[in-house]
Amino acid sequence: MSTNKISRRLRIKRSIRNKISGTAERPRLSVFRSNKAIYAQLIDDTTGVTLAAASSVKLDDAKANVETAGRVGKEIAEKALSKGISQVIFDRSGYLYHGKVKSLAEGAREGGLKF
Repeated sequence: MSTNKISRRLRIKRSIRNKISGTAERPRLSVFRSNKAIYAQLIDDTTGVTLAAASSVKLDDAKANVETAGRVGKEIAEKALSKGISQVIFDRSGYLYHGKVKSLAEGAREGGLKF
């Protein structure tokens, strides 16, 4: 990956984070995508606490593909609903809303979360 691509994503990420912030009632659903896995966290930015987390590493077949990302979205939605959280703010972390990130968001919506 070139340095320009990484710096572009980080610049977009900073811009997004300046605009959004999670609370205890409506936490931030943060997405991180690597070459091997995809991760999702529910974060309360007022206290700096992670409320719930899910990743493709914990699933049976830990491949980083679109189907697995959808399952991670459903898993984070189940964990959020068990803690009484139904609304979140989606933080794509500078990634394009396409492919795995989109699949994770749609899986979370199918699981019952509202963005």
